[in-house]
Amino acid sequence: MKTRALITPVLAVMLLLPGLLHGAGKVRTGLEILEESGFALLKGKRVGLITNPTGIDRALRSTVDLFHSSTAFELVALFGPEHGVRGDYGAGDYVENYTDPHTGLPVYSIYGKTRKPTAEMLQGIDVLVYDIQDIGSRSYTYISTLGLAMEAAAENNIRFVVLDRPNPLGGVKMEGLLTRPGFFSFVSQFPIPYVHGMTVGELALYLNSEGLLANGVKCDLAVIAMKGWKRKMTFDQTGLPWVLTSPHIPHAYSPMFYPISGILGELYTMSIGVGYTLPFQLFAAEWVEAEKLSTTLNGLALPGVSFRPIHFTPYYSTGKGTILHGVQVHLTDYAKANLSLIQFYVMQECHRLWPDKNPFEMCDPSRLSMFDKVCGSDVIRNSFMKNFAVTDIHNLWMQEIPAFREKVKRYLLYR
Repeated sequence: MKTRALITPVLAVMLLLPGLLHGAGKVRTGLEILEESGFALLKGKRVGLITNPTGIDRALRSTVDLFHSSTAFELVALFGPEHGVRGDYGAGDYVENYTDPHTGLPVYSIYGKTRKPTAEMLQGIDVLVYDIQDIGSRSYTYISTLGLAMEAAAENNIRFVVLDRPNPLGGVKMEGLLTRPGFFSFVSQFPIPYVHGMTVGELALYLNSEGLLANGVKCDLAVIAMKGWKRKMTFDQTGLPWVLTSPHIPHAYSPMFYPISGILGELYTMSIGVGYTLPFQLFAAEWVEAEKLSTTLNGLALPGVSFRPIHFTPYYSTGKGTILHGVQVHLTDYAKANLSLIQFYVMQECHRLWPDKNPFEMCDPSRLSMFDKVCGSDVIRNSFMKNFAVTDIHNLWMQEIPAFREKVKRYLLYR
């Protein structure tokens, strides 16, 4: 298939919308820019839509409803990622194909028998559109779905359009080693940092141009850029409404806590607040002395973060029905905090205070593989376990960031 130059499709879209890319105002998403253009890029096309409840405009109208009611083009199929098009499935739930009762359209599951749209699913579709809010962490499955859908579009000669949305962590913060060979999975699909610092549109450009899709395929890609978003913006600064991206990311600030505890949470040896009212904001277990742990963690004077003792009983998941003791994480200066290393400092101090409570020995052995996949390699766990010292992994975790930051510059759409 003949592919177009890297930025050309994006610039082409921008040139279609010259009056919409200037002037002040709140952030407008790719969906809103497309809508304001009269859906110019989709006119006369048969469209497939990959979305979920986060696909909305600022009036909370869903992308599904906006597309279905448009007379400029024909929406012919919906594609559901993890949690489904309507958000009616739990984490990891197997999703079947079905008919959407609101539109009568077929809904093809890409989190069931297949995670990649098949040729049969894509038959008769001219353009495949992606509109999902990401949370900025590599282990979140929506960006894996993005890459697989791009591959399918390339293999079936279908144009792929990304409606861009903000990275709720901002576009500055990058943390973590790049996924290494042997550890690619649906929770680490690409060689990017754990906190990747890109919007989904920027990520799509990077994956497509750098040949990171399977077999190096490249799709006919267009990104509808946002208006008004700046790299230093966190989601609360955008003026946009937040719709929970999954059951445990209920608030606009929730993505900030996901990388703080999500890696340790894969072991299920400590509660990270999933199953309670503070998902990803806690570290707790029956054997923890809350006041002692908070004191020792605060004594580290980690930049941008502080801890307070907490006692709670989870309603489900790790520690269900048992009173647990631990700490709640408070971000005091988000820009200064190294989010993903906080959980390693917690493990470091827990091991110092309670050396018989080794989280890697207490967990089901099968969880070690998932921990490594989320980290992007087993080198982090193997290095950390020697002394339970963050100093042993700090440089390893962060050393690839400067080169990666430089490499992706040419794909960044915002300043």
